[in-house]
Amino acid sequence: MILEERMKRAIAPRDDVFLRSELAHLGSEAQVSRALRGLIRDGVIVKLGVSVYAKAKKSVLSGDPIPVKPLEVLAPMALQKLGVVIYPSELTVQYNSGSSTQIPAGNVLNTGGRRINRRLSFGKQTIVYENNNSSTSRSR
Repeated sequence: MILEERMKRAIAPRDDVFLRSELAHLGSEAQVSRALRGLIRDGVIVKLGVSVYAKAKKSVLSGDPIPVKPLEVLAPMALQKLGVVIYPSELTVQYNSGSSTQIPAGNVLNTGGRRINRRLSFGKQTIVYENNNSSTSRSR
């Protein structure tokens, strides 16, 4: 059985988002890299960031592979797997407390006092990190 098939079987019962380290036991670094690139090419998975992948489905509009869930749902799951605790953003807290009537928009995650360098994105959507009530974005 080739590694791509073994990876498909390993991915099937997992969460919608997974890390490369969860599949590292299936082969060498080069083998895992090739197999992941093949799965991305076949539309089985999509890449959200460095070593962060999500299960994919075909877009109804374009037919291209897209994540099975929106990025704002998958990003907290990925960060949780990386050991980062996520809190509600400042705008969400203000809206929920009633001090603001503006509905929070965008993909903003509050990481408390922790600084995050990891960029998570898909297409034109990018996660923005907020820590200690100051919003910081990693764009390159």
